[in-house]
Amino acid sequence: MTQRALAPATFADYRAIAKKRLPRQLFDFIDGGAYQEVTLRDNAADLDRLRIRQRVLRDVSHIDTSADLFGMKAAMPLALAPVGLAGMFRRRGEAQAVRAANAANVPFCLSTVGVCGIEEVAAAASTPFWFQLYVMRDRGVARELLQRAAAVGCTTLALTVDLAYPGARYRDVRSGFGGGLDKWGDLAVLFDRARRFAWLRDVAIGGRPHAPGNLARYLPDNATLPQFSAFAAQNLDPSVSWKDVEWIRGEWKGAVLLKGVLDAEDARRAVDAGVQGVIVSNHGGRQLDSARSSIGALPSVIDAVEGRIEVLMDGGVRSGLDVVKAVATGAKACLIGRAWVWPLAAQGEAGVTRMLAFMKKEIEIAMALAGLTNIGEITRAALDRPDI
Repeated sequence: MTQRALAPATFADYRAIAKKRLPRQLFDFIDGGAYQEVTLRDNAADLDRLRIRQRVLRDVSHIDTSADLFGMKAAMPLALAPVGLAGMFRRRGEAQAVRAANAANVPFCLSTVGVCGIEEVAAAASTPFWFQLYVMRDRGVARELLQRAAAVGCTTLALTVDLAYPGARYRDVRSGFGGGLDKWGDLAVLFDRARRFAWLRDVAIGGRPHAPGNLARYLPDNATLPQFSAFAAQNLDPSVSWKDVEWIRGEWKGAVLLKGVLDAEDARRAVDAGVQGVIVSNHGGRQLDSARSSIGALPSVIDAVEGRIEVLMDGGVRSGLDVVKAVATGAKACLIGRAWVWPLAAQGEAGVTRMLAFMKKEIEIAMALAGLTNIGEITRAALDRPDI
């Protein structure tokens, strides 16, 4: 047995374990991106290219990594991003993840298409969580979801705005995630699932029901992955516009964040729309391939909003060092997706807890070696390339 299997410590370690444990369809669904995955790779590569200024002989005996995130004093400038179907990677995965986030004192954001529904996650949570909304063609569905989220105490809404059409994800085509396989392909999928014994016992058998809990009434019982894909393709609304943002603001009394903003002009429109923040995001490289990386787009968005609303970022964040780089570039905080799903798939709640503890420690060490003692001191001057 390798040291990696004994004590996973990094994003890559957890990904490797998850790859062995999960059926190919599920692994590729989360791991993959759109088209040739250029933007997916750039998200991480562009963060890797940034360098932090090392400073010495400064008193760093007391380091404060906390950040104020929409009314929450979080332990670090980090939140768990909404991830669809997380409960397919570990039994009732969203419930396990929210417990880990609560223990680490960071926000958790539930996806509209999470396997665990709003009420189930609320029952597992000890503090309020965020909710992510996809606007369906039937606005009554959106209104119902907003009402349910408000009823359990959700305080912050992440409105995803970059999914007018699902991206062309070639890995999902190859794996048959959206259907289209012949009978031999279907048999290969069943065989692949059957040989993943730990996943089969934990999720396929023990994790029912598998249909997204928030939308269960609109889907068949134990809907298949192709049925879910077909539902999403048919019901996501390509007509969503700035008028809908105004409508959402009328329906939702808490903070509204627009998730999926990459352009400075769109960021200025968001300010005018009266939202409380934007999340600079390209959907993890899963939508428009060859779009800018999130960290590459971040400076122009920061400059465009001129401090009038908060700016967060997701995409490519794999470590505490990445968080420091994003904050130095101007982000209020980062959201992580794959970086919590792989630990969840590998070790469940304990894996997410361990990963969050590692990331907090990485932030502390990076700050100490950069001569910084609180998050407010992390500015562009903390980078070796402050002119990014």
